[in-house]
Formats: sequence, C-alpha cells, structure tokens
Amino acid sequence: MKGSHLFLCLFSMSCWLNLMPTAGNKIFHFGACRVSVSMTEIWSGFTAIKANIQARDPIRTLSILSYPHSLHKVKSSDRCCITHHLFNFYVDKVFKHCKTEDSYVNRKISSIANSFLSVKRKLEQCHEQNKCMCGQESTEKFKQILVNYERLNVTSAAIKSLGELDILLDWMEKSP
Repeated sequence: MKGSHLFLCLFSMSCWLNLMPTAGNKIFHFGACRVSVSMTEIWSGFTAIKANIQARDPIRTLSILSYPHSLHKVKSSDRCCITHHLFNFYVDKVFKHCKTEDSYVNRKISSIANSFLSVKRKLEQCHEQNKCMCGQESTEKFKQILVNYERLNVTSAAIKSLGELDILLDWMEKSP
C-alpha cells in the first residue's frame, strides 16, 4: 500500500514538472498551438554573435524580415502558420549556409540552430494535428520574405537573415 502511494506521488510530481517550463523557457500561444521556447538560450547565443554577423552583411539597403509589414499585424489565427514557416525557413535555408571561419561564432550558430530545430518539430506536430492553419495573409507575408531572401546569393541571404534574427525574436515576444 505504501509503495502505491509513493508511486502515485512520484508520478504526479513527474507530470507536474514536465508541464512547468524550464528556466529561460517561455510558452508561446500560436493560435491553437502552444510551444515552449528557450528564448534565453536563443537570445544569449544571438547577442554573442550579433555584431560579428551584422558586420559580415555588406548590403544595408535590403531587409529580409523587415520588408514593410512582413511580420506586423499578423492575425492571431495566422501566427502559428507564419511562425511554422519561419522556423522551417531558418532551419532549412539560413543555418545551413551560415558558416564562418570563426569556430566560436559557428558554435553559437549551431546552438541557435538546435534550439530552432526543437521548436520546428513542435510546430510541425501542431501543423500535423491541424492546429496550425494557414490563411492567405500569412502565406503572402511569407512569400514576400522568400522573395527578399532569393534576391541575394545564398551566403549573403543567410548571413542577412541571421543578422535579422532579433526582428523575429522581438516579434515573437511582443505578439499576444
């Protein structure tokens, strides 16, 4: 009898701990999708390399994420979709082409990429469960981001996109 009470207590505690975000994690509500993101880890990695990455960006007249209204005024019902697209974009296009001769910067990029990969997988689960619907507005906004990206060669576009990561992170944190 004592063993079953102990088991029940330990099981309950385990479930409770799994529901609690770990230090530095933030729970985001992207429409019907709920995702835990290690923002502290991503911000820390990005802050450590931001100046280095942005100094490598020779084209200051073009922005990939800041194109007028790319991420502004996204409907809450479209937030999951555009976030899903953006995390796929960063994992599949940006991080693959952001290699430098600086091993410290490469390690930080790899760390950020791993965090993005984790979030991407969670967003894919939402998408597969039809919790992440794509409206026309979010599709158009993402298409514009791709057009901006494809205007540059692959390496320049990847470096510019990584240098603009703060735009995405700020948008995520400021959105309801």
